[in-house]
Amino acid sequence: MSTLELFLQGQWQPVATLEILAGIERGTEAETRVAYLIEHVLGAQGRRDAAALSATFPVSLEFTRLHTWPAFAVDLLPQGYGRQELARRLNIPASTRHSDWELLMAGAGNPIGNLRVSEAFSYIREHATAASRGFTRDEILSRSDTFMEYLATEGYFISGSSGVQGEWPKILLTQDRAGYWHLDHLLPDQDAASHWIVKFARGDNPIFRTILAVEATYYAVASELGLRVGKPLIHENGVLFIPRFDRSVTHGGVDRFGQESLYSLTGRAGFEVALTHNQAISAMAKHCTDPVSDITEYVLRDALNIALGNKDNHGRNTAFQRFDNGRIALAPLFDFAPMFLHPEGIARRTRWERDDAGQPNWRSVAEQAASAGNISADALRQRMGDFAESVARLPTLLLEYDMPAEIADRLRPGIDTTARGLENAAQNG
Repeated sequence: MSTLELFLQGQWQPVATLEILAGIERGTEAETRVAYLIEHVLGAQGRRDAAALSATFPVSLEFTRLHTWPAFAVDLLPQGYGRQELARRLNIPASTRHSDWELLMAGAGNPIGNLRVSEAFSYIREHATAASRGFTRDEILSRSDTFMEYLATEGYFISGSSGVQGEWPKILLTQDRAGYWHLDHLLPDQDAASHWIVKFARGDNPIFRTILAVEATYYAVASELGLRVGKPLIHENGVLFIPRFDRSVTHGGVDRFGQESLYSLTGRAGFEVALTHNQAISAMAKHCTDPVSDITEYVLRDALNIALGNKDNHGRNTAFQRFDNGRIALAPLFDFAPMFLHPEGIARRTRWERDDAGQPNWRSVAEQAASAGNISADALRQRMGDFAESVARLPTLLLEYDMPAEIADRLRPGIDTTARGLENAAQNG
């Protein structure tokens, strides 16, 4: 059994337990039970916002028994590069589901969002150094021997795994008020000035450096087109600095906001699970505070993903934030990159249920989204038509943001097709 904690009213508080009932060797397919602690229920009964484990797990005295892990717990499970590093430190196999529970108990103590596993935080305290070592930006950019050695021995297995999933090497770094960078789990909240995910190019293939460099441009362009984007990304020398939007520095410390993936919001606990955009929108209509705004944003993001060849659209590359005032909303855009360049080839994981053979029929998309979300199809088509004009500007806009010309040329056919499709959807409304 594990204890789950939420960051509420400026401090971590135990709120629930998670117990494996049977099949621990099956990893995330094990039978589980989730139960809120009565002390938490007395002050937060019925809440689905930041005071809950998930929007799908409202605070209640009733326990929940499942045939799998709860989907929110899978969000906390290290995957990709971070999983491999943590498994190596624990001396257990990374590739087997037998290791999932042990990885959760060690790797979910310093997460994205406001939910952590108490036992994993204890693991961090047992393995943390007595003092935090700060580094300069130049030491990070140059991957100095001192920085890389410190990372390997004192924290990559923690700061590179907790809730940060994916194949790229990533670490959680926090900048102090003097400008030095620290492993996130080692710097006290009162000393924090800003929080970052720092992403490094993987392998020796130069295309990975290109993908990383262009990712910052993609965010800038998405912001220019009016989509919901956080603070600008910074790329330099094969390192991408991504400002975190799950935290906010206050005068007295740090606020942490609840965050869960699209898989979690739709109750899907696996890693290769099927999910359609229609199902995603139905969940958004049920849980989001302003579903019209969020569903519209979601549809436009899909259009921009297709126009710019970001095919890596699985359910952990979209997230939702939950705040302590009751608001639940689509989180800012993230993991938005030119994945069509990936040498191994990536196919779109999430598609529309009808009329989606690579380039969707956008008129049909408007009808499907409106039906799934119970919103106005006419209003959505109008917004898609407006967005078509923005998409048509992309070839020029990309070059203005210093996109390599050869990449911009490869993108032009998809951009033009998407712009025409969006425009047609509006004209035929």
